[in-house]
Amino acid sequence: MLSHYYTVKGYGEHELIIQKSRFICYTERVTTEDDAQSFIQKIKKQHPNANHNCSAYLIGEHNQIQKANDDGEPSGTAGVPMLEVLKKRDLKDTVVVVTRYFGGIKLGTGGLIRAYGKSVSEGLNATGIVERKLMCIMHTKIDYTWLGKVENELRASNFLIKDIHYLNDVEVETYVEEDKKADFISWMTELTNGQSEIVDGDVVYLEQDVQI
Repeated sequence: MLSHYYTVKGYGEHELIIQKSRFICYTERVTTEDDAQSFIQKIKKQHPNANHNCSAYLIGEHNQIQKANDDGEPSGTAGVPMLEVLKKRDLKDTVVVVTRYFGGIKLGTGGLIRAYGKSVSEGLNATGIVERKLMCIMHTKIDYTWLGKVENELRASNFLIKDIHYLNDVEVETYVEEDKKADFISWMTELTNGQSEIVDGDVVYLEQDVQI
């Protein structure tokens, strides 16, 4: 599993007009090629009268699956520029479809490349990008007398509290990056004078909004 990667926040759509043509960009997060193709077909069904429904997607930890489709536009003027935007943003597990309704003015090869690239770029901005970081959920059990100090110190630190359970003892769940676990345990042990019980929990991806 990757320690971190960027992907689209989820479903989104964004429209712009270029030389009287309508360009509507649809985005979605997918993890399989079947999901990507299903999304593309879904958009095509929504716009059966569109002149073009061009698409591109990147899937896999190392972008093992990459596809671009011009859907009738001149070769290399739509799908490839769309795919290049995804690569430039360093995104993974992302599919985009740009639906075009021709407005009567031909854009030429360069114009089409710029239009489809701009449509995807603006579409991604409108939808939002997230960074997914691999985190271990650390469980720290402490006596109630330590709660105030531990909670205050955690909120002032770079560690993020996931939850606090008020049981016989207090159990604090904290997101900790895999390579910071030893540092966290050492820090928490010192903070509580060794009066804490710290164990590893599930490893999950934590998402945070980013601008890239």
